[in-house]
Amino acid sequence: MEDKIKKLLIADDHEQILDVLSVYARKEGYEVYTAGTGVEALEVFSSQEFAAVLLDVMMPEMDGFEVCRQIRKKSMVPIIMVTARGEDFERIMGLDIGADDYIVKPFSPSEVMARLRAVLRRMQAAQTTQDACLSKSNLWISLDRYQVTLDGEPIHLTKKETEILWLLASHARTVFTRNQILDAVWGYDYYGDDRTVDTHIKRLRAKLEAYAHPDWEIATVRGVGYKFEVCHA
Repeated sequence: MEDKIKKLLIADDHEQILDVLSVYARKEGYEVYTAGTGVEALEVFSSQEFAAVLLDVMMPEMDGFEVCRQIRKKSMVPIIMVTARGEDFERIMGLDIGADDYIVKPFSPSEVMARLRAVLRRMQAAQTTQDACLSKSNLWISLDRYQVTLDGEPIHLTKKETEILWLLASHARTVFTRNQILDAVWGYDYYGDDRTVDTHIKRLRAKLEAYAHPDWEIATVRGVGYKFEVCHA
């Protein structure tokens, strides 16, 4: 990424927001592409290789949630959702479908750029430290490709669910507090709370429990957090 200009897609139906964020992003060294509708955002995204996407939720033709879903079908590019509405269920839904962060308007353009830098740092750190894949009994995880299988059957997890599973499984029997999971998966500067972790763990368990895995489990350590428990040494 250091050898070429980083490309950033900013999708928002408010021209003033597009202009302001574009100015700040160019100061950060980005080549900026913009879109005013969800459909246009997908078209632009398909035409280039982007370093990251800033994606407004409320857009005409197709909302940001659906745009995020469509992008996640073919790319793990960092996505930051931007919205005027800050209800918890919307924030959790945005993260659950694959967004890496969630910013509520009104915001400071400097804050948006700081959050973007943080997301990219986390992704680069994961890429430089991760192994190609991880195997635990009948569980196989590839963080490179964000693929998970159980007994060879693909398990369709979100980006964050995969990252949580990788974190726990790669440190078997180590107890992680909710805040430690937030720091590792969302970053120390994430503005959410530990309910985000509980929600993702609940959904992750529900998907995994559709398949037998008697040798391991994601265990709750009451009053502390979670761990990947190996049931048979």
